[in-house]
Amino acid sequence: MATATAVRNKAAAATRGRERAQVNQLVTFLWVGTDKRGKKLKGEYAAKNQAMVKAELRNQGITISSIKPKGKPLFGSAGRTIKPREIAVFSRQIAVMMAAGVPMVQGIEIISEGQSNPRMKNMLVDIKTNIEGGSSLSESLAKYPVQFDELFCNLVKAGESDGVLDTVLDTVATYKENIEALKSKIKKAMFYPAMVLAVAVLVSAILLIFVVPQFEQVFANFGAQLPAFTQMILNLSKFVVGYWYIMAAIVVGAIVGVIFLYKRSPSFAHLCARAVLKIPVIGQILHQSAIARFARTLGVTFKAGVPLVEALDSVGSATGSPIYNEAVKKIREDVAVGHQLQFAMRQQNLFPNMVVQMVGIGEEAGALDAMLFKIAEFYEQEVSNAVDALASLLEPFIMIIIGVLVGSMVIGMYLPIFKLAAVVG
Repeated sequence: MATATAVRNKAAAATRGRERAQVNQLVTFLWVGTDKRGKKLKGEYAAKNQAMVKAELRNQGITISSIKPKGKPLFGSAGRTIKPREIAVFSRQIAVMMAAGVPMVQGIEIISEGQSNPRMKNMLVDIKTNIEGGSSLSESLAKYPVQFDELFCNLVKAGESDGVLDTVLDTVATYKENIEALKSKIKKAMFYPAMVLAVAVLVSAILLIFVVPQFEQVFANFGAQLPAFTQMILNLSKFVVGYWYIMAAIVVGAIVGVIFLYKRSPSFAHLCARAVLKIPVIGQILHQSAIARFARTLGVTFKAGVPLVEALDSVGSATGSPIYNEAVKKIREDVAVGHQLQFAMRQQNLFPNMVVQMVGIGEEAGALDAMLFKIAEFYEQEVSNAVDALASLLEPFIMIIIGVLVGSMVIGMYLPIFKLAAVVG
């Protein structure tokens, strides 16, 4: 009897495995037809073959007039990558549906049908198939660790075990939305300095490659000695025109090398992170962002019922900073041996006194999660204000840099003309 049961379970597991393997083989068909009133309808439907599409639409009272596979995109049929913002939207959608009483499987199916990204759609269909096969939501999400990290899955698992999955999903959705909004602000803050540098390099390159050589031909007819500043610009132009490919290779190689070392060498990543945190304005924004993400993540996990020591396991990587990640690991070690969270945070010399005191008040009052949310909201607003201030600060800074570069080259090119005019006069 036990052997027969084991065989049946093995066969069922194999069937579910084949079903999951076939999910990614679905083909999207474009169809045109009419309903019972004769009204023309059209749409698209994902299935393994045309017969399944026709059968499904026939059950809905639609008469098919034409059906064909959807054409593949120019750059491949897999679709674009799944962005974190799409995961945040999915979290909100499934939270709303479950709160409204829609069954989980049906809710995921509805969400998948509304996806324009094929990869996102296939992933959700696969998750739905896993749940129908007996897996829990957290187990199904864990099969996609890139899209649903350990923190996300642990929160969902805690909600399943406590019977409050809809509430936890709503909390997770809010968390993902806030974190993505904060990331967007940080990217905006980093974009401006990079844009300043890129514009400055581009303008300089255009002048040196296309404009300065034209002046050189004019100066050759003067037969007089050029000013030192003008000669320096001409020499620089010749160097850029003659060796631009070497310079480009050095720049690209340096960028690739830095990225490689940052990902492969923890010590190098730590050094870069510490250097960036010391940059005026930018460093302050990154400090505030890390504190906001630390407080938001720890507050969400603690509110979901995850013990503090376990919650700290997932918090470090969520801060987005190797410096804070290392600090959180040390905080966890201190908390694990019995120290209060506020004491462990104070030892790291990274958290402002206000943050440490608010955490201490939350611990004493038994409302640590609420206090952490207050800290997160405060620093998220600080980041937003700092990014806006940075944008206002860099606007004139961009004009000054471009003005100095362009102005210097214009003056250098016109100095011989002014000198010649003075001699003639």
